[in-house]
Amino acid sequence: MSDAVPRTSHTAEEVRSALAAVADLERAAGAARYFQTGPGQYAEGDVFVGVTVPQTRAVVRRFPALPLSDTELLVASPVHEHRLAALLILVAQFGRASAPRTRDEPERRALAEFYLAQVRAGRVNNWDLVDSSAPGLLGEYLFDRPHGLLDGLAASDILWQRRVAVIATQAFIRRGDASTTFHLAARLLADPEPLMHNAVGWMLREVGARVDRDLLIGFLDEHAGRMPRTMLSYATEHLTPELRAHYRALPR
Repeated sequence: MSDAVPRTSHTAEEVRSALAAVADLERAAGAARYFQTGPGQYAEGDVFVGVTVPQTRAVVRRFPALPLSDTELLVASPVHEHRLAALLILVAQFGRASAPRTRDEPERRALAEFYLAQVRAGRVNNWDLVDSSAPGLLGEYLFDRPHGLLDGLAASDILWQRRVAVIATQAFIRRGDASTTFHLAARLLADPEPLMHNAVGWMLREVGARVDRDLLIGFLDEHAGRMPRTMLSYATEHLTPELRAHYRALPR
């Protein structure tokens, strides 16, 4: 790991204890409903202990150099907040390893490969886990590398792998590159999952807001008639009312 943060003897158990100290059972019940953990829902069986995201981030800041072996124990936990804490720790470690003056390529590669292994193992398995980790870790790592890995994830039968693929492109959008977002969006137009409709639409909206509105318009001119309603709604959110009405009125 980068010398920016010294190694410590912190453990996964310490992180779990720190989260337990701020957990709330009533909040956990609300989170379970919000994240749809019931039978047949997208997060069926996920377990919450009732820690807010700000609380989780505060805990994570106390364990900046948690070893990967302990991070893996957390990300393998059935408890949602344990997995979120692990992923936030990974993103922070990747950010430090990417600092321009102390860039550590072996560390960046190790963290990216570890993250990808967790994605493929089914541990990055809810939309907030994906959205808080894919751009800042996998997307940042792949920015100046071939992007074919994302094609493989986008072709997966597993919802969360497909969401990782498209949300990771937010890192490219932030640098002015919309090409991979458009490439993945076009192949995911027929995705059956609502959580993919909002993910793709969100990234398209980001292209229009951060890269070039005319590029988004060109994509919509070609594909809007085949876009699911939710995807189209997200993608056109920042356009004028007239343009939104135009695209939504196109024959499906």
